[in-house]
Amino acid sequence: MIERHEIGTRMSKIVKHNGTVYLCGQVGAGDTVTEQTQDCLARVDALLKQAGSSREQILQAIIWVADMADFAEMNAVWDAWVPEGHAPARACGEAKLARPELKVEVIVTAAYE
Repeated sequence: MIERHEIGTRMSKIVKHNGTVYLCGQVGAGDTVTEQTQDCLARVDALLKQAGSSREQILQAIIWVADMADFAEMNAVWDAWVPEGHAPARACGEAKLARPELKVEVIVTAAYE
């Protein structure tokens, strides 16, 4: 059975299937990469909690940054956020994001029980 939460015309924020939860891409508010990454990851936390999951259960993360020059700044926030011993499979690339003010977007897949 597929379970969808916060369904919109274009996408659902959460899709659950067979022990796996898929989150839509999350962006954050703020002027800096640090602020946007912190807010983005707080949104990921909230959606994971809503889905019955947590950061310890993240399987994969895909991160887009608008400029790879911001890679180290984003990673400083990411590294502090990921629980020790629970680092997911991860990819990070540079991409033109949906709005010019956006600096980072995170897409997460996790397990849930």
